[in-house]
Amino acid sequence: MRRPLVAGNWKMNGTRQGVVELIDGIKNGLDDDIGTDVLVCPPALFIESVSARIEGSELRLGAQNVCQAPVSGAYTGELSAAMLLEFGCNYAIIAHSERRHIYGESDELAAERLSAAVAGGVIPILCIGELLEERDNGTTEQVIAQQLDAVLNLDNGVELLKKAVLAYEPVWAIGTGKTATPEQAQEVHAFIRAHLAKHDASLAEGIQILYGGSVNAANAADLFGMPDIDGGLIGGASLKADDFLAICKAAG
Repeated sequence: MRRPLVAGNWKMNGTRQGVVELIDGIKNGLDDDIGTDVLVCPPALFIESVSARIEGSELRLGAQNVCQAPVSGAYTGELSAAMLLEFGCNYAIIAHSERRHIYGESDELAAERLSAAVAGGVIPILCIGELLEERDNGTTEQVIAQQLDAVLNLDNGVELLKKAVLAYEPVWAIGTGKTATPEQAQEVHAFIRAHLAKHDASLAEGIQILYGGSVNAANAADLFGMPDIDGGLIGGASLKADDFLAICKAAG
């Protein structure tokens, strides 16, 4: 039985006081028996303060990226897995669509980042998803398969993914107010599992696959009710404690 996971991606948002209020609101509103793992991914500047603030709670901490280099070195602007772990940061988002399409990160770089995260003891959340034109021209599955194969084609690709989380995020539904219907999301999640099963049945069955794309308190329960959707990667709604808590409870 896969345990649900809800991850809040704060993106480039937050102030010192705002972070305190948001974390306290989430921490104080979480039920001990919620039945869902809850993760927050603040901007790098706030990782240390969030880590201290959630100590002793059930909240988990993640970063919005991780360097592909396994050790410290000349990688300006990057954070290594070892640095993240030092501050209690056990997860890292890999290849979010904004990293892919604004900053040009490739499938190959995503695979390198994922490999470095696993080697360094950090759980990667690999984001995959198609553009609107790719959905419209019927190549969604081809795009998803290509993004997965960048990892699967590594010598130890299956074993790497067994230590990872996937997040399907249709790019056309991120920050647009548009959301894939539960049925559309389920169709892609089922395809992802089927594609993984061609390589390893236990990987396909065991891996958590989150949905990301304008998830909110109103649609979360329907999305999370689908058999292959194991929670969400939440953007804007993760910046309001009440909204985020409602989504977390819908997954439990």
